[in-house]
Amino acid sequence: MTNAAGRRESPPHARLAIVSMTAVLAGGACPGLLAAPDGKEAPVSQVERKHLAPVSKEVLRVRLPRPVEDRLPNGLRILVLEDHRFPTVQVQLQVGGAGPIHEPADRTGLADLTARMMTESAGGRSSEELARAIASLGAGIEVSAPFGSTDLQLTASGLSDNFDAWFGLVRDILLHPDFPEDEFAKLKKRSAAQLQQQRAQPTFLAHEQIHRSLYGTHPASRVSITEASLASLTTDHLRSWHRDRIVPQRTLLGIAGDLRASELVAKLAQTFGGWTAAGGPEPAAPRPDAVDGPRVTLVDRPASVQSRLVFGGLSVDRRDPDYIPLTVMNRILGGSAAARLFLNLRENKGYTYGVYSRFSALKYPGPWLAQGDVRTEVTAAAVKGFLVEFRRMREEPVPGDELEEAQRSIVASFALSLEKPDQLLGYALVRAIYGLPESYWDDYPASILAVTAADVQRVAKRYLDPARLRVVAVGDAAVTRPALEPLGPVETLDVLGRPIPP
Repeated sequence: MTNAAGRRESPPHARLAIVSMTAVLAGGACPGLLAAPDGKEAPVSQVERKHLAPVSKEVLRVRLPRPVEDRLPNGLRILVLEDHRFPTVQVQLQVGGAGPIHEPADRTGLADLTARMMTESAGGRSSEELARAIASLGAGIEVSAPFGSTDLQLTASGLSDNFDAWFGLVRDILLHPDFPEDEFAKLKKRSAAQLQQQRAQPTFLAHEQIHRSLYGTHPASRVSITEASLASLTTDHLRSWHRDRIVPQRTLLGIAGDLRASELVAKLAQTFGGWTAAGGPEPAAPRPDAVDGPRVTLVDRPASVQSRLVFGGLSVDRRDPDYIPLTVMNRILGGSAAARLFLNLRENKGYTYGVYSRFSALKYPGPWLAQGDVRTEVTAAAVKGFLVEFRRMREEPVPGDELEEAQRSIVASFALSLEKPDQLLGYALVRAIYGLPESYWDDYPASILAVTAADVQRVAKRYLDPARLRVVAVGDAAVTRPALEPLGPVETLDVLGRPIPP
């Protein structure tokens, strides 16, 4: 249907039915700094919470639009969400089994380099010609295969008026990358420089060592290409990986925007009907071994003025029922600037500019991490501060007002995200990828608000277990090592990951 301005509107069944959103938003998260009446900013820790806002106790009720789903004869799965509010289209595509988790151990970086080369030249267009064609259409196309991922991901966006033109480039990039030798040589040169640069970055060094500590020989322990692998990989390796892994049977294509689903599905059948690459079922992601005990790793950066601290463990895969209570627990512990770690280590102590926690839930158990940069001279006190907050989460039930504030903050963020077409499409893809119930996202607010203090304490005891805690610090070993020794034996490494004798 069209409105008075001649724009097409979403049909009634595709509109969100949201009730009590403003009441939920009233209980949202506070930013790190709040404006005082005199215009100056006041720290969160100094804000007096009078709890006088008219917050409703009603649960946000929402029904997300259901995508039109289809599967082509070649196995390609399609999800289409009509959204006629804006003259744009969003594309998200996942190819299962084509990510770094599935690449051979002696070819680290193969999936990443394949993905990066796919946008360098495709369909007979050079790198420069392809970039100009995308820019001239006002579109954006990216391909990635992040370390730790089981999938290759393609994202694209553009105007609905010229969708056919820019989606034709998407098709060429996906199906017909050229992998030219000269562009691959340039990419390898850039990657070699990046390998050198990242050794000077404490964030990378900590990221590398915490994943090695948590995952051992599991592919998730690898977070970057190696010099040896970079030197040995060839365009023939990339072509073989693309041929064997980029297959329709493992591909999920999601499209959202100002298009008619019935017309688009027919068009996609024509566009991809000739894609006949054969591939069996998506390979299962390998399960990591359980973390068998505590471990402390120190990467020495002499004279460093800061210490990078990371505490970690394994969490869950995305289908685990603990995902919901973990989401609430994480928000309370370190998921925002109103969380315990931030309020303690930054607002109260002034050790750091920011400290947070997060967890990843993938097709295999991802990591949970709590991390931040602190001044070198307060490293010991900061370590104690982290451990205090972990212990509080495990041993003390969360007060009711703190629990409710965290829950309503999560629900408020979810409610705001529903205004974004790409986020709605992302929710649909998550449900499809992990086989979640059709009503999963409709029920999400109620599921979050149903989490109890006992649930939070239960998952804290399970996943913040000091008997399996892994700790990584990057900093001046002369100062940092004594701060870590109370946690257990400390393995000290240089920035290249080589052991330094005691």
